[in-house]
Amino acid sequence: MATVDPIRYPIGTFQEPERFEAEEVQKWIAAIRGLPNDLRTAVSGLNDEQLNTPYRDGGWTVAQVVHHLADASMNAFLRTKWGVTEDGPTVKPFAESEWAKTADARTLSIESSLLLLDGLHARWTVLLESMTEVDFHRTIRPEGAAREMPLYVLTALYAWHGKHHTAQIVSLRKRKGW
Repeated sequence: MATVDPIRYPIGTFQEPERFEAEEVQKWIAAIRGLPNDLRTAVSGLNDEQLNTPYRDGGWTVAQVVHHLADASMNAFLRTKWGVTEDGPTVKPFAESEWAKTADARTLSIESSLLLLDGLHARWTVLLESMTEVDFHRTIRPEGAAREMPLYVLTALYAWHGKHHTAQIVSLRKRKGW
């Protein structure tokens, strides 16, 4: 088994759930609900120099990670919405590394993305909480993927994703003594 880089993956890599479990779904929804506050806590008090520090050699800056979480959450919310309202829609991936290079991700204050996450996650949580087990078994097909993805797997993925990136920031702060 390959060794996982603890700086890049401080909470480990994503482990896809094998089956739907209502209790787990509730935990994932809680993680999605809590991301905006958890992220605000992780970046609280950081100055511009710290926000422009990569979380690892060759990695994104803390600010780019925050903007990435807003980008990814927008995409995940839309994928969830399409999955609930359409039959097996094909969803386009986004070029994360290219999005991280755009002017808004490199120069804009993180506050705009933190505010976006507040509203977006409030809406996303309401949507997720309204879904039935049948809804969570509905699928999307990521473009180019070999198989469809049930919405409960998408929910698990983005619960992990928020924790993953928040942990990268927290880990950097610990290493740097911030």
